Parts: sequence; C-alpha cells; structure tokens
Amino acid sequence: MHFYRPLRPIAAMTFDLDDTLYDNHPVIRRTTKESHAFLQSWHPSLSEFSVEQYQQLRDSLREQEPEIYHDVSEWRRRAIELAMLNVGLNGREADEGSRAVMANFAHWRSQIDVPDETHETLAALAKRIPLVAITNGNAEPHLFGLDKYFKFILRAGPDGRAKPYDDMYQLAAEKLGLPLESILHVGDDLTTDVAGSVRCGMQACWINLHEGNLMHIADSRLLPTLEISRLASLTALI
Repeated sequence: MHFYRPLRPIAAMTFDLDDTLYDNHPVIRRTTKESHAFLQSWHPSLSEFSVEQYQQLRDSLREQEPEIYHDVSEWRRRAIELAMLNVGLNGREADEGSRAVMANFAHWRSQIDVPDETHETLAALAKRIPLVAITNGNAEPHLFGLDKYFKFILRAGPDGRAKPYDDMYQLAAEKLGLPLESILHVGDDLTTDVAGSVRCGMQACWINLHEGNLMHIADSRLLPTLEISRLASLTALI
C-alpha cells in the first residue's frame, strides 16, 4: 500500500467493476464469440456477418452520434439493429432481433468468475460502510452475486455520462447524502477511475494488479490518494 495524498476519513466506498473486482478479459473473449455466433444464427442473411463488419457499424454510429458511447449496451444494440435492417429485416423484426441478441449477450457477459477475495473483502467492508458500484460497462452484478454488497449500482448511460465525466460520481454522493471528499473510489483505470474521481473531489484508490509503475505509465494523469495491489488491503483502511 502506497500513499500519495493524505487520506481523509472514509464514510463510503465506490467501486469500478470490470478488472477491479474480477478479471474481465476471459468473459469478454467468450461473450464476443458466443454472442456473435448467436447473431449470425438469427437470420440466414446474417450467417456471414463478421465481427469486423459489426465494428464498422459501431464506428459509423459513433461518428453520427458521438454521445452514444456513454451507453455501451444501447450502442451495441443499435449496431445489431442496423445490421439486421441492412440485410432486409423490417423495423419490428430488427428491433425484436436486436433485443434477443442483447439478451443472449447479457447471459454470456455475466458468466464471471469472481475471486473469493473479492467476496470476502466486499462482505467485510459492507458491514462497516456503504458500498456503491459505478461502471461504464454492461456487466450485471445481480447475475454473478456481487449486487448484495452494494447499496446501489450506477451505470453509464441510464445514470449519466461515462467516467471520467463526473455525473455518476456526483450522483453517488447525492444518493448517499455524503460530501464527495468523504468517499473513496476504487478502480483499475488511471483515467476513468483515478483522474475522474480526483477531479470531482473524491479520494481515489488505484488497484494495481499488474505490477505497473505509476511514474512510467502514459495514462497516469493525476496521482491517486493511494495505491494497492490486492483488494483485501482496503479492509485496513476502516
């Protein structure tokens, strides 16, 4: 545990989900494979639709609607809907089809192997202070057993712009009824989690799971309050 700023009393903690509380890479690889296969099987005209073509549609949508990236689930659904329209499905068919594909995506996206250390740490912390999840992603904690530790979960799109914008940080403080400076945000990303929370007045904990050197990482913009290498270290703070 390394401290870069004075630690103020902690009344609550907020957490990023992906790659902070579990390794997100295996589930993303499997979800991409399974959900794309499901899309290809939805209609014969989509059987040769490639991942590259899907990405081109995503890129096109963002060019036309720059703010769509704040809601990654809707961005994905709209790209799928567009793919279906492009092969001749009508509006109703494309809407129904895109929602079916997203339901399949949600299933695979939440087949997450959560480490015992995460469960143990969150359970211990939740007995002492309120915990909140703040995510830019589309994992659904109630499907892999993490929702029980959080007072509430904030998701980019429905609950504001994506981190590092301060919308969800501000909303968390408002819903908790606490000043920003009394909340410690924990996350793995030095831009969205550390810089985002520090800029809005929160304290920030960088979880460094890959032995990175803060002083030699290009993505490092603002110093966190502290750095840890294991989630369990957080229990020493309260």
